[in-house]
Amino acid sequence: MQDNALAVAWLRGFARAVEADADRLTALDSAIGDGDHGINMRRGTSHVHRMLLRDGRSGTMGELLDAAGRLLRTHVGGAAGALYGSTFQAMGAALPDGRTGLTGLGDALQEGLTAVVRLGAAAPGDKTMVDAYTPAVAAFREACAHGRSLGEAAAAAAEAAAAGARSTVSMQARKGRASYLGYRSIGHLDPGAVSTEMLFRALAEEITNGPEPALFHGRIGCLPGV
Repeated sequence: MQDNALAVAWLRGFARAVEADADRLTALDSAIGDGDHGINMRRGTSHVHRMLLRDGRSGTMGELLDAAGRLLRTHVGGAAGALYGSTFQAMGAALPDGRTGLTGLGDALQEGLTAVVRLGAAAPGDKTMVDAYTPAVAAFREACAHGRSLGEAAAAAAEAAAAGARSTVSMQARKGRASYLGYRSIGHLDPGAVSTEMLFRALAEEITNGPEPALFHGRIGCLPGV
């Protein structure tokens, strides 16, 4: 099942990325937040990884993303847990039975962003994960509209997320704990934007380098006119 394999690879890749860079995420959060983003994300994604070992072969893409969202909401805690949990659950709801599979991925990513914006009431420029997520979805959908392959669309999204995360350095935070610092939040990367970059980078890398890359190449990941 193609969509199932992609979901498993993506979630595992994200968990590995968080594990590898958890200390950096925590250091970034220590500068402008509570100092626990890396610790919390590592705890949550480790639960996701264990769930995949147990259930990864049986669920559809939508079911696995929804299950990941519920685990992140429970085990990450705080604002990040609610935001990432809502993101994955919204993506899962957009892929309810697996039949839309890869062709609905752009719409699922958009639903994830909509959930983040609705819950966090953040907009681009507020120095949050939205500053990485918004350009990533826009790049993915633009690539789809121009007939690019799934791999090309995911790579474009990852690059846009990275650029969006870097852009937070010059911003003054207007949401979350960092907003309490006022102008002193300028000059720091937003940790949520950085972990969002990891999310999209993991998607691109797993599509390109995953265990069954032939399933994910070609022009099967985008809807015409998206």
